[in-house]
Amino acid sequence: MGLIEKFVGATLCGIAALMLGAASVSAMSHGGGLPKRPVLTTAAAETAALACEKYAMEKGWKLNIAILDAGGELLYFRRDIDSFRGSIEIAINKAFTATQFGFPTRFFGDTIINMAPGIQYTPRLIIFPGGLPIKSGEVLIGGIGTSGATGDQDEECAQVGLDAIAGMLN
Repeated sequence: MGLIEKFVGATLCGIAALMLGAASVSAMSHGGGLPKRPVLTTAAAETAALACEKYAMEKGWKLNIAILDAGGELLYFRRDIDSFRGSIEIAINKAFTATQFGFPTRFFGDTIINMAPGIQYTPRLIIFPGGLPIKSGEVLIGGIGTSGATGDQDEECAQVGLDAIAGMLN
C-alpha cells in the first residue's frame, strides 16, 4: 500500500469517527442533554420598555423602567429625565422582586406580609405594586419594574410593557 492510499484510508477513518461522534452528541442533546430554556432577549426587553414609556408619557407619568433577566441582572433600563432619582433603585428592585419570586410585587404587600411578618425587611424586596414577572409559558425569564407614579399606575404601565411582548414570549 502506497503513501497516498494510507493517507486516504486514514482520512476516511477520521471522517467516519467524526461523523459517529457528531451523531452521538446529537443523540445526547435530544435525549439526555441539558434542558432547553427560553431566554429574555434584549429586543423583547426594549420593546416592553418602549411600550411602557410611550404609555406613561401619554398619561403624564414620569417613570423609571427596569427589565431584568432570569438571574435578576439588569438587562434594559429607561428613565424619564424628570422622574424621581430615588425611584431608579425602586424600579430595579421591583423587577428584582418579581424575578426572584415569580409573583407581582403587589402580592407581597397584599398577602405575604400577613403570612410571614418581617419579610418586608428582606433586602431588595418590594411589597407594593409596580413589579411583574416576565414568563414564557410557565418559565420565569425576567421581571419588569416601574417606579415614579402611584403603585397602581406603575403596575398598569408594567402590564402595558408585558402586553407589548406577549407574542414574543411563546
